[in-house]
Amino acid sequence: MRLAWGQIKRRKVVTALCMTGISIGCAAIIVALSIGNSAQSYLEKEIIGSLKLDEVNVSPQSSIGPGGSGESSESEGWDRGLLTDDKLQIIRRFDHVQSAIATKQIGYFRSISADNLINENLSLVAMDLTQLKEQGKTFKQGGPLEQIGAVVFNYGSTTGWIDGQTREKLNQMLNADPANPKLWEERQRYENVPSDMLGKTIQMERMDNEGQMILSPQLYVGGVLDVPTGMNPEYASYDRQAYVSFETAEWLSASLMPEVSTALKQRVYDSLTIKVNDPQYIRPLEELIQKLALNASDNLAMRDQIASQINTFKAIALGIGVFILLLASISIIVAMTMSTHQRRRQIGIMKVLGANMPQIRNMFIVEASFLGFLGGLLGIVFAYLIINGLNSFIIASAGISGLQIIITMGTLPIGIAFAVMTGIISGIYPAISAARTNALLAIKRD
Repeated sequence: MRLAWGQIKRRKVVTALCMTGISIGCAAIIVALSIGNSAQSYLEKEIIGSLKLDEVNVSPQSSIGPGGSGESSESEGWDRGLLTDDKLQIIRRFDHVQSAIATKQIGYFRSISADNLINENLSLVAMDLTQLKEQGKTFKQGGPLEQIGAVVFNYGSTTGWIDGQTREKLNQMLNADPANPKLWEERQRYENVPSDMLGKTIQMERMDNEGQMILSPQLYVGGVLDVPTGMNPEYASYDRQAYVSFETAEWLSASLMPEVSTALKQRVYDSLTIKVNDPQYIRPLEELIQKLALNASDNLAMRDQIASQINTFKAIALGIGVFILLLASISIIVAMTMSTHQRRRQIGIMKVLGANMPQIRNMFIVEASFLGFLGGLLGIVFAYLIINGLNSFIIASAGISGLQIIITMGTLPIGIAFAVMTGIISGIYPAISAARTNALLAIKRD
């Protein structure tokens, strides 16, 4: 080891070249692993974490016939695939089911508030309002009221309320000058700015088959939901949903949409969200649900797909780093082979003094491993510099502050190990060549 270290310090240029090649490969491996691990952590937190892996989404295999009358011309027994209240009660009694939340989409309506503000497209959904918190929703203002006529707005429903005169004027200006960016910015500002809707009364407006406008009875806004966790308020403003109880939905439909009132009275649902106490029971639960002639889906497949894509990316990135190390190993082989040729006299004298073949071979392998280790240390420095540059680039170009590449302590030994193994493997041939050097011929030639 002392002789090998002496040769490394003496041959500075060769040592620097070999270390540089190994350090690039080592840095590539560390950076590749760090990017893969950081991307996996980010996806698990931001995407996989929002998939709600403990939920099963249930939908009917058939729908209500025309006019909500329960008639369908497609096939007999069509109602077997409906999501009814009887099936809901059966599902709630299944093992490992914590909660089952049923919803019914009433429709999209133009809404008018008591102070003459208009929202052009509001989605009305019927459900048990007391289960909103079970869906992970939090109230910003108010709460779920039990009386008929109460409505709960999500965050998006509080945006887009504009008085009719302003909306008409803005639309006229946009029609006259559609390429004006300031007008579009003004419209966007109106669309995204939330209004204080708590305690206000609103009416839903709908056009009947004869072209006459029908106004619903007045609804009272008793609660407003907060922006969903992790969602940008600007994106949340486009999801405009208002929630009412099934009793309120029946009361509204009697005057606003008599064609769907039958389905509401029969309690036929559009979707059902089931929360289980452990994701491992999701597959058996889905099999039971499918026996009820219902469709069941979950997010486990998407999670597995994302994980598979991450592993593929990490394998490709790791392969690139190993390829760079293989290229670096060529430089070590060339350098060590040249060193063997230049040190023939030294090798010959060592043999004359009693050094055997394994000792000489080990000296060259130790020298190569030193080169790999030093290259690995330099590679760690390069990796930190590269990662810092990538983080700055991501924040500056994409503005994603949550995605930050971090070098974990577990990746450093892997990079060093690859670097040392590259040095050792690259030094085997020069070591064998040195050990086979004829001592007398080497001394005579020099």
